Amino acid sequence: MYAAVVHTFDSVPNYEIFDLLQPSGKNEVLVDVLAAGFHPRVRSQANGSHYTSTNQLPLIPGIDGVGRLPDGQLVYFVTPDKFLGTFAEKAVIDLRRSVPLTENANPINIAAAMNPAMSSWVALRRRIDFQPGQKLLVLGATGNSGQMAVQIAKLLGASQVIGAGRDPERLESLPALGADATVSLAGDPKEAANRLGQAASEVDVVIDYLWGKPAERAMLPILMKRSDRSRKLSWIQIGSIAGPTAAVPSVALRSANFQVLGSGQGSVTTAGYLAEFPALIDVITAGKLKVNASPVPLSEVGNVWRAPVKNGKRIVFVPTI
Repeated sequence: MYAAVVHTFDSVPNYEIFDLLQPSGKNEVLVDVLAAGFHPRVRSQANGSHYTSTNQLPLIPGIDGVGRLPDGQLVYFVTPDKFLGTFAEKAVIDLRRSVPLTENANPINIAAAMNPAMSSWVALRRRIDFQPGQKLLVLGATGNSGQMAVQIAKLLGASQVIGAGRDPERLESLPALGADATVSLAGDPKEAANRLGQAASEVDVVIDYLWGKPAERAMLPILMKRSDRSRKLSWIQIGSIAGPTAAVPSVALRSANFQVLGSGQGSVTTAGYLAEFPALIDVITAGKLKVNASPVPLSEVGNVWRAPVKNGKRIVFVPTI
């Protein structure tokens, strides 16, 4: 079969012939891959930097996809194997990590949306007791996952969603996705943190895709301006594109009802993720989330791997178009 293959962690995948994989467990089956999303999580998998990396090479990147079972059933699946993924014509999947799709489901949209949407969906439904009417800040709302988080927060009943990010064009697009207000993080970092404090002091939840210095600087300005510091603020750390560490001021934890927690593999069980798949798939299939998918032939993987992605599109690799 043809596949995208990583031979060294400092090089792009090569499109080449790879030995056809074979199922080995009683719940495994070989599927035809129809679409697989090119997520940031896949980049860290392919360069060996993700915390789940086994450093095993050669590696086929790709962590999820839409495929067709031998009996014709369409499924969305996540791969259990950390080094033989979904960027290939075929993939071995564990049926326990798959959910059936209806024939009217769009494989491209499902493959593009599930991973970025799942982060905030699971965070709000599995990590905290999120209630309709609560207010929410999305830190890093101009990325694909952040844009999904804005939409999902509204779908789940948030009374106010504030989107914060650096990209001015994407910030301008957030109200159309459901954002009630936006905050620019461009310019002087301290001034940006103060803007967040002014705009988001009354939120109940922060969905944080940035972490690092932006999160570190924003905590106290937000907390100190709250009208009631005893009202809980849950800060959910999901991504760390601005840095892997952030110093949490001790006074933030003592002077306010401030909860810092994470959401991701390990903090939520595999069973917990799987339980959320059907409802999220229904939302995507029903067209309730705006999906900016861009299908690309898998044979072009080497050419597009490091190319900038324009207009916030999510690349989806397909074996054939």
